[in-house]
Amino acid sequence: MNALEYIKKVPKAELHLHIEGSFEPELMFEIAQRNKIEIPYESIEELKKAYQFGNLQDFLDIYYAGANVLIHEQDFYDLTMAYFKHCAEENIVHTEIMFDPQTHTKRGVAFSTVINGIQRAREDAERQYGISSLLIMSYLRHLSEEDAFETLQQSLPFRHLIKSVGLDSSEKGNPPSKFRKVFEASVKEGYIPVAHAGEEGPAEYIYEALDLLKVARIDHGNNCLTDPKLVERLVEEKMALTVCPLSNTALRNVDDIKNHPLKKMLDLGLQVTVNSDDPAYFGGYLTQNYISCIEALDLSLEQVKQLVRNSFQYSFLPEEMKEKFLAQL
Repeated sequence: MNALEYIKKVPKAELHLHIEGSFEPELMFEIAQRNKIEIPYESIEELKKAYQFGNLQDFLDIYYAGANVLIHEQDFYDLTMAYFKHCAEENIVHTEIMFDPQTHTKRGVAFSTVINGIQRAREDAERQYGISSLLIMSYLRHLSEEDAFETLQQSLPFRHLIKSVGLDSSEKGNPPSKFRKVFEASVKEGYIPVAHAGEEGPAEYIYEALDLLKVARIDHGNNCLTDPKLVERLVEEKMALTVCPLSNTALRNVDDIKNHPLKKMLDLGLQVTVNSDDPAYFGGYLTQNYISCIEALDLSLEQVKQLVRNSFQYSFLPEEMKEKFLAQL
């Protein structure tokens, strides 16, 4: 069996997925009409054209505009269920879903509305498709730490549903150190810390995420390659990186998938995983990310197997569940 056949069939896990970034134009249009909300696009075609952008900020602008149509619990349910249907089609058996409460609470949508819709979909997906999932609550780094503290407070009645806290949105100029206190407080509440670092930001941000936020995983982390000492440390500490290849090319952090550092990272001994990030916007769900890398970087079957193993190994599943999934491979 070659690598391409293997990746289409094998059970997979995804560790870096923003649920708001899985919002397909068709569904966005449908929910906008249902909620009678104006969006600045006349047709699905026009909206699809807008899903082309030049950098992280261009993308975030449309990402937040799209999120504006999400108002009711049913909207969050529909959004999440649509992603789970993709998981079922692609044999994704475990997924760790990031959600951005502040994107919604800032618009007057209650925290409970967001999480209850997502949670109902999680329960239905487990029942209907046997898909296991965990939730990562992400703080928006372009907002203040005070804001993040407010979100932490709002999350406490639902802490049994949330596994981890993360840090996302505009990276440049918003270093991890800005959120040191809220991460300390989040860990005290039992949340596992992760953070986006080294996507657009420098290697320095990865050090901060490790040393100040004490993260258990780095989201993205590509820019660690600019610092050999940091690479050495990440390898030694077996610190997993949730790499998002098609996202990196869509946001021009990598000019061409043929130049993506994924293979180099593997060769250096980094614990990398492949993920789709915001698949509706970046041209592909998890399997497509693998396929693009296999074709462009000439990944071997062994390398692909390693990537798939890593995605379970570095998940936040209990050990016995990890073993169960790894055995299926």
